[in-house]
Order: sequence, then C-alpha cells, then structure tokens
Amino acid sequence: MKKLCWVLKRSISINSCLNCQYRQIKNMVNTEAVEAMKAAKAIVPSLRDDGHKGSSGRIGVVGGSLEYTGAPYFAAISAFRVGCDLSHVFCCKEAAPVIKSYSPDLIVHPVLDAPDAPDQVFPWLERLHVLVVGPGLGRNPKILDSTARIVEAWRSEKKPLVVDADGLFLAGKYPDILRNYPGILVVTPNVVEFPRLVKTFCETSGSEEDKTVQAKCLSQELGQFSAILQKGQEDTITSSEGCVWAVKAGGSPRRCGGQGDLLSGSLATFLYWASQTAPPEKAGLVAAYAACKLIRDCNSRAFAEKGRGAITSDMLHYIPAVFNCLFEK
Repeated sequence: MKKLCWVLKRSISINSCLNCQYRQIKNMVNTEAVEAMKAAKAIVPSLRDDGHKGSSGRIGVVGGSLEYTGAPYFAAISAFRVGCDLSHVFCCKEAAPVIKSYSPDLIVHPVLDAPDAPDQVFPWLERLHVLVVGPGLGRNPKILDSTARIVEAWRSEKKPLVVDADGLFLAGKYPDILRNYPGILVVTPNVVEFPRLVKTFCETSGSEEDKTVQAKCLSQELGQFSAILQKGQEDTITSSEGCVWAVKAGGSPRRCGGQGDLLSGSLATFLYWASQTAPPEKAGLVAAYAACKLIRDCNSRAFAEKGRGAITSDMLHYIPAVFNCLFEK
C-alpha cells in the first residue's frame, strides 16, 4: 500500500513537472509570436495625405514566359494589394499581352527575351525599391543568362532582393549572384528547393534532419542581411544571426499552384517597408513573418469558403480584408 502511494505521488509529481514545462514552452512560443507580430505591425507605414506615388514602394518582378503568365501576375498584383504604389513586371514578349489582360494596374515590360534584355532593364532599376526574381521565369538558358546579369546590376545597387521559384534554380547555376549579397536578401525555397540550395552554398550542412543548422549555414553564406524562408506545413524563417521564427497558424490542405507567388509578391512590399524602419539584419526576418501570416490567413479563409475548389485567385481576393485584420487594428 505504501509503495502504491509512493508511485502515485511520484506520478503526480512527474506529471506536474511536465505540465509546468509544457506551460513554459507554450508561453515562450506565445511570447515569440506576440513579439514577431508586434515587429511586423511596426513596419507598416501609415497612410498619409502628404504621401506621393512611390512613397509606399515601387516593386519589380522579373519573370513571365510563354508557359507561365500567372506566376508573375500573382506576385506583382499581391505586392500591389498589400500596399506598394507601383508594380512592374519584366517578362518575355509572348507573356506581356496576357499579363496586361489580367490587370491594367500593372506596368508590363516585354523585354526579357530580347537580345539586349539587360540593357533595356538597367535604366528601370534605379527607380525600383525591391526586386523579385523568379516567378514564371522558366529555364531558357539565354533568359537565365540575361536575368543573372540583371541581378548582378541590382546587387551593385545593394537594394532588397527576393528570390523565389525559378530564381532559385538560377542561383544554382550562378551562385555568385547571391553569395555574400551586400543588401537585404530573402530566399523562399520549398521542401524540394531547400536541400538544393544547401548543397550549392554550404560545404558542411549538418544532417538532413537538422534543417535549422542547414538554414543558418545557408543564411550566413548568402550574406549578413539574408533570411531563409522555408515554406511548408509550417513556414520557418531563419536570419543570418541565427534567429528562427515559425508561422504555424492558418494555411489549408489545398496546395494549388500560385500560392508561393502571392507570398513572394507580398513579401516584396513588406520588405521595402522593413528596410525603411527595421535594422537591416532583422528586416528580412520581420518582412517574411508578415507575409507568411498574411498569405496563410488568406489561404485559410479561401479554403473555408471554397473547400477543395479554392484556387489562388480566391486567396488573392482576401488580401485587403486579412491585411486590415492583422495589421491595421
């Protein structure tokens, strides 16, 4: 009987300890989320009557080919919906009329497959605040070469850069355009693209299971102001300082194409705002967190309404309402 009482007391003691540890971990996670959201809200500029066209950001998207017209559109229009003032798309000639037909709000440049594409794009770079490279870019070797030259020119400007989709494939072929990037850089690999990036940039990357170690290695190789946004069931953002933020809430089981383009485009606008208000080593981390929260919540709402039939256009529709709920209240 005494032994049984001792076992029960011991069990209660262990359970109490475990419950205490659980509450501590939960409180730590909640505190981190609160601090991250506070930082995200802090970068959003107020709308003022004395603003001018461009004061909230001028975004450029490099991508768009004969096969892929939706990706650059979703990236550019989501940047616009989040709140930038001007949104440009630099695409192939065949893609331009299609992208223009999607929206008259975008400025579309049909130059990417021209023999002198870089020379045609260079004059625009000084007017832009953030460049997004990759959505719908395709893998035509000539276009990839031209895009690499555009990124090299952008690199010399030391301006914020977002690299997504085929832009990550480009980085695998031309790693020096991203290695030790001198400005603020955010790369957005999915579960397939992430190990390829690690293999390209990291000599010692840790075990395959240790994604945190790999992400820290990758961010350090890409530059002191870089951030790695690993997309997945939960999104994980790692800064070159080793700070790691996770975004778990929202999202849905729907995995239709185009969601990553909404993320990269909205990230571009947040990144410009963060570059104006946050320390450069934190700007990518905060902007990526804000974009993940926004798009995951848009995804969640669209899925609640449309279920299995939800598509990226439905998610795009929710950006204004979700933005207002997350960042304006």
